[in-house]
Amino acid sequence: MLIFNFLFMKKIEIFLVLIFLIINLPGIGQSVGYRIDSITNGYIDRGDIAGAVIQIIHRGQVVHSGSYGYARIFDGPGIRMMTPDKMTEAHLFDIASLTKVIGTTTGIMLLYDRGLIDIEAPVSKYIHGFGGAEKEKVTIRHLLQHTAGLYEWYPMYYKAKNRREVYHLINKLPLPYTVGAKRRYSDLGFTLLGQLIEVVGKMPLEDFLRKNVFDPLGMKNTFFLPTGSNIPLPVAATSIGNPYEKRMVHDPALGFQFSEIDPDSWNSWRTTVLAGQVNDGNAWYAGRGVSGAAGLFSTADDLSKFLNMFISGGSGPDGTFLSRKTLDEFLKKDKFLNGLGWVMDPESSFMRGAPEGSFGHTGFTGTSVVVVPSSQLAVIILTNRQQTGLKDDLTYSNINPLRQAIFELALKLK
Repeated sequence: MLIFNFLFMKKIEIFLVLIFLIINLPGIGQSVGYRIDSITNGYIDRGDIAGAVIQIIHRGQVVHSGSYGYARIFDGPGIRMMTPDKMTEAHLFDIASLTKVIGTTTGIMLLYDRGLIDIEAPVSKYIHGFGGAEKEKVTIRHLLQHTAGLYEWYPMYYKAKNRREVYHLINKLPLPYTVGAKRRYSDLGFTLLGQLIEVVGKMPLEDFLRKNVFDPLGMKNTFFLPTGSNIPLPVAATSIGNPYEKRMVHDPALGFQFSEIDPDSWNSWRTTVLAGQVNDGNAWYAGRGVSGAAGLFSTADDLSKFLNMFISGGSGPDGTFLSRKTLDEFLKKDKFLNGLGWVMDPESSFMRGAPEGSFGHTGFTGTSVVVVPSSQLAVIILTNRQQTGLKDDLTYSNINPLRQAIFELALKLK
């Protein structure tokens, strides 16, 4: 009897211990969060990024939101701050080429949704200065696909000092590639789409996007030119001047040499820490802070509102924001394995292995977003990788492994 009671009590103890462990062990969401924290802090400790804000949305709810490291660690070249600026979830980020999808692609989607443009129509139907040298074959779809045959990049500030001159320059530049033949990611194409929004929308790009995209979705902290917006939010710093872009102009090894451009004929390069000034040179020097290719600043919270619109099938706070027809058209994978504006290739280095129908984009400053409609999941990664400076090979840290690792962890939330 004593042995029986002893064994019975032991079973009770083991049972209670198991109950305790079940209650107190972190769930899958917490476990994912711990691993995200560990991976991100590792990148900061190694000096690959200065700081980050990471947010994961699942079924309309924020299931992970965290800030890491510092928003700014340098006061100038080689001059570390005695007290670095701590990163917070409220920080504004220069989202770089996320401007192409958060702003420009969405603006084009709205114009299409409202029947104001035909994406199969030649660009010259809307922009009358765009013509000649095969340009009459370029459609709006080509621009969205990055198949228009335009230069991938061009230092427009050598020949233009405002948006009007930028548009005129792009309209007159030759097409170096065959229209529709191959996908060649082009900043010029999305700058041109920004012009198209201005022409059809009959207002400056920044005003159209604020009125038609950001305000309706409740994105109060998404805009161009934050230093002129009197917004009381801290800003995450990017680079000290534009050292990599200067290299693009001067170093033939990068493949951006143009016979008509003398690299020494312009020398208005910034040399201070960029915090509130768009990092992209064409957007800043030539576009005065505004471009269809880059220039937007935003927060993780605002981006979550934007991505939730896609997760909910096009619904905004006040009802339907984009129709199902428009979403299906722009998020239909083409022969280049991408959508219109959006990246949909499951072999992309920041969303490899993504389920069918997933889409996303990256930004040069160290930003990215991915949406997985089948799981009602969205991943927002905002880093200021440029604050740590150029590496020994004169490039910025490759954070695609960080993006991929976080994305794979997020996929566990099903």
